[in-house]
Amino acid sequence: MREHVDVEADLRSLYDSATYARGAPHEAIDRLRRAGPVVWVPEPALHGWPADDGYWAVLGHAETKQVLRDATTFSSNLGGTQLRTPARSEDLDFVRQMMLNQDPPAHNRLRGLLSKAFIPRAIAALDAEITTKAHSLVRAVADRGECDLVSDIVGDLPVAVLASVLGLPEQDRGLLYDWSNRVIGYQDSDYAASALFDPATGSDMARAALALRPEPDEHGILPDPRTRAGLADMYAYAHLLAEHRREQPGDDIVSLLLEADFEGSTLSNDEFETLFFLFAVAGNETLRNGIPGAVLTLLEHPDQYELLLDNHDLLPGAVEELLRFWPPVIHFRRTTTCEVNLGGQHIDAGQKVAVYHLAANRDPAVFDDPHRLDLRRNDNDHVSFGFGPHFCLGAHLARRQVRSMLEELMTQLGRLELAGPPIRLQSNFQQGLKSLPVKWNTNRL
Repeated sequence: MREHVDVEADLRSLYDSATYARGAPHEAIDRLRRAGPVVWVPEPALHGWPADDGYWAVLGHAETKQVLRDATTFSSNLGGTQLRTPARSEDLDFVRQMMLNQDPPAHNRLRGLLSKAFIPRAIAALDAEITTKAHSLVRAVADRGECDLVSDIVGDLPVAVLASVLGLPEQDRGLLYDWSNRVIGYQDSDYAASALFDPATGSDMARAALALRPEPDEHGILPDPRTRAGLADMYAYAHLLAEHRREQPGDDIVSLLLEADFEGSTLSNDEFETLFFLFAVAGNETLRNGIPGAVLTLLEHPDQYELLLDNHDLLPGAVEELLRFWPPVIHFRRTTTCEVNLGGQHIDAGQKVAVYHLAANRDPAVFDDPHRLDLRRNDNDHVSFGFGPHFCLGAHLARRQVRSMLEELMTQLGRLELAGPPIRLQSNFQQGLKSLPVKWNTNRL
């Protein structure tokens, strides 16, 4: 009886967003995986969300790669890539238009257009901007001796890079915080109704778009952020930006994207709006969480932190190990198109399957001593950027931002120490930090 109770508790911890506000449930994952790499997880009513049908959680590395490479059997399009299928059919139809939620061959077209925009010249310009921005962000706080790494330093780096990618006016950059907070932090009361940006400080585009910003209901709840209504202001802004860049193209990637063609086909404004969502949210929040997560990981492993402080040449491999240890994205969902056997489990057509990057990255069948942080680890086959047709197009820029920020923190500030307790994001989708207070010795500067 005791074993049954433990299994039920472990399954709940995997699904419950409140678990991750305390820390990733690695011990529970290990116990579940010993029974098999694929487990059935119920979805009880929690935190104001109704019960749902349940899903298959994929905890093994090999099985995760199998799911991610086989879009024919494991579809991103049938129900989207979030655990919860949108309740209304029109909302499901809308999210299925996004590249993230498409299967080949439709996915190939949008990915091909994006690949043509990410030309070497554009990437080289962003590399230079990442280095400059990381340096200036750290320099701005260096004399203080203490700061919140999340709000005072790290959050501005991906926003600055994205603003360059998207060609956003300087005064509109703060919009990216609110949009990503509302989407990624919808399970966290601090982020779910984020509306920090003041329309009076923005461009004409921002003011026009924010007139459509949805208002919370009497319970403080906004519409589902995966729907058009839930991010009406963001989609309105994207539409205006596309019109502006078609009339006045620049050197930014958005201008290149709008001009690109794939097999004779160019991007429509509607398609651009859904790609804008991918840039503005996925390209922002993963770094806002991944970089502080990397720093916290180092602080919790002082021997490895000391190793890196003494030898910055280890940074390229260290970045991969830190991404393995703290993947910003906890899981992604697929839906089966037919009956399939996965990891010894029979799965019916039409069932939800969620691959857990968090678990695959610590599968002992692939990683020796998987819970040990080893910055010298070789052949690091982590899946933090996904695998197969949906492998992250921005992986290079993400790696570059993590590396640049760690380099600047070590070079300018030296050894960091915790100045207070970290505060984690309540989310079963994104592994994040809302606050990471740190301090350093200013006498060395």
